[in-house]
Formats: sequence, C-alpha cells, structure tokens
Amino acid sequence: MEEVVVEVVIVGGGPAGIATSACLNHLKISNIVLEREDCCASLWKKKAYDRLKLHLAKQYCQLPHMPFPHEAPTFIPKNEFIRYLDEYVSRFDVVLRCNRNVESAFYDSNGSKWSVVTRNTILEVCEVYFAKFLVVASGENSQGYVPQIHGLDGFGGTLMHSSLYQNGKQFSGKDVLVIGVGNSGAEIAYDLSNWGARTSIVARSGVHFLTEEIVKLGMFLLKYLPTKLVDMIVLNLGKLKHGDMSKYGLKRPKEGPFFLKQTTGRSATIDVGCIEKIRSGEIKVLPSITIIEGNTIKFENEEIHHFDDIIFATGYRSNVKTWLKDYKGLFNDEGMPKQRCFESKYYWRGENGLCCAGFSQRGLLGISEDAKNIANHISFILKTSNSD
Repeated sequence: MEEVVVEVVIVGGGPAGIATSACLNHLKISNIVLEREDCCASLWKKKAYDRLKLHLAKQYCQLPHMPFPHEAPTFIPKNEFIRYLDEYVSRFDVVLRCNRNVESAFYDSNGSKWSVVTRNTILEVCEVYFAKFLVVASGENSQGYVPQIHGLDGFGGTLMHSSLYQNGKQFSGKDVLVIGVGNSGAEIAYDLSNWGARTSIVARSGVHFLTEEIVKLGMFLLKYLPTKLVDMIVLNLGKLKHGDMSKYGLKRPKEGPFFLKQTTGRSATIDVGCIEKIRSGEIKVLPSITIIEGNTIKFENEEIHHFDDIIFATGYRSNVKTWLKDYKGLFNDEGMPKQRCFESKYYWRGENGLCCAGFSQRGLLGISEDAKNIANHISFILKTSNSD
C-alpha cells in the first residue's frame, strides 16, 4: 500500500480540480489531483455530444491565469475547449493521478490531517493520501440522473442518458423522445431532427429560451445593473426574438432567467435552432409523462404516443456523500454545499481544511472564482501557521 503526504489533496480532475491545482501551484503550495477516469476533464472528453460548444462567451469561461486567445471564437467548440484544458494542465504543471477511485476520505482529528483512501484501478492496489487540506472538486455533475417514471423499467426501446449521446446518426428514421428542455435537451432534440429522427421533447416545467447574444448582453449588464432590471431587459429581447411560445407548449417561469440562475442554479436555454423546428412542427413539445407501457407513453395532457427510444437530458447529481465521511459539515444530503453562493461568500469553505470547488452552479465562471478563493484561503492559513 502506497502512502503519500502532500499539503492539499484535490478529488476530481475536471475544470474545477485542475483550476484549483493551478492556483495552488501559482502560490507554490504542493498538491495532487486524484481522478477516477484515465484523463482530465473526462466529462468533456467522453460524455459530451459532438456539436456541443460553451454556452457562454469565452471571457466567462476561461480558467485562472490563462485567458483564451484573442482569435478564438466567442463561443468555444467542445474540441477546442478540450485542447485548452490539456494545455492548461501542462502549462501549470498540474500533478494529475488518473485511474484513482476514491473509496473514502475522513479527517483524523488526532493527527490533524485528512486521509484519502483510493483504489488504483490499473494496478489494483490501495493508496492512501494524507493532507492538511482536502478540496472536493468532483463537482455537481458526477453521476447522470434519470428520474423515476411509472413503467420505465418495461420500456421496450433504448434508454440513454444525455451523457452517452454523441450524435443522432443511430436514431435516423426513429421516433425519439427527449426528456428535459434545458440546454442539452434542446440541442440534442435539434440534432436528432437534423439526423432525420421524428423528435419530441418533454417540457416538465417553465423555461426561458434566449439567444447567445442576449445572454452575452445580460452577463455584461449584470456588472452594472441589478438582476431584476437585467432580467426585464433580456426577457423583453427574448419576447421580441421568439414571441409567445406557450401555444407550442413552452411556458416561461415567473422569475427572470438570471434570478433563477443565481438562486436555483437553473440556466436559461440558449436556442441553437430548436425554436424554429418547434414552430414548424418538426419537434413536438409534450408535457410530463404519466405512465409508460412498453413503447407506448401517456402524457399529462392525455395524449398517447409510441416511441422507439428515450433520451434523458435530466441533469446530474453529486456523488460526494458516497465517499466523504462526515460530509454533513459542508454538504447537504444531495451532496451540494449547505449554503448557496448567494447566501454566503464562504459557501465553499468547511471545517478542518475542507473546501469544495465547482459547486456554485455558476458554471466555469464560478469554478474560476472558487479556485482562486480556495488557493488564497489555504495560502493564508499556511502563512499564519508558519509565523506562529
């Protein structure tokens, strides 16, 4: 069994983990990033559909100390973002240990240190890492979430989470139902339709559809105007662009898009062409499902339709509580911080050197702020303790 001692252990090699490591390296604080997959940013490399690009302008998506090149497009495509992340790891000398499945992490009050027990899945050996600080950077998107639906187990076709979707080639000519009308759901529905699938999408709740340009404007205005006023501006622009979509089955929430993002983490859906296909009837909007019987699905509006396949664009869940012992000091039972970022600016900080990065539900911008805050916090504690 290998034992490793380091100042900081970071669990998770996605953008949050590598950004935190880079900020710590910038301050010359030793750290190791533990990643269960065989590469950094595995969600982007292995579980992102082909046509994906960053939904926010590049200035809101860059990681600390490394802006995107001036010539890079405003909205970065998936493959270009992956190259950016690989270069980031190399430039900042991130020490990344892949194929490490964290089995448990606990605080030893007698030794005043964290013990992180991992399984090296290549060598099939146990490794233990001891650190003064533990940063949970496994993020909000650790596990794909599929809601419970009556009769789902008996569905006769393919069931797929959006994390496994690449493109619509295999669905051409089929009747496909996409559940979820967020950014992934709307873009996958659009892609399916382009590939010749007869596509329907379930809108279980209200949704704000905006354009990339409107969201970019809103992000800029938030620097100078209150959220309520920005929401009024972008909503009016959205209405001018898309009109009233309620007759097609899409209803707007009562609260504005940026208010919802700040208070619930829910993002507006950026239209990539889905709205026009809904208007033309190429994509049909349906309400929540009541029951599934074989390949027949009944909906809340009493409509009944046959589908060959279902794709769940229903988001992700945190897996923190499966491996972090005594997680309740910082996290709730859903594996998210007890305090939201709008409730406390220290939502990322727990006791005994425990921190979390990438849980603010504010995307890459929130990840960058978390990484810098955590690194500065750890640096301050180390300098204070060394001066005593």
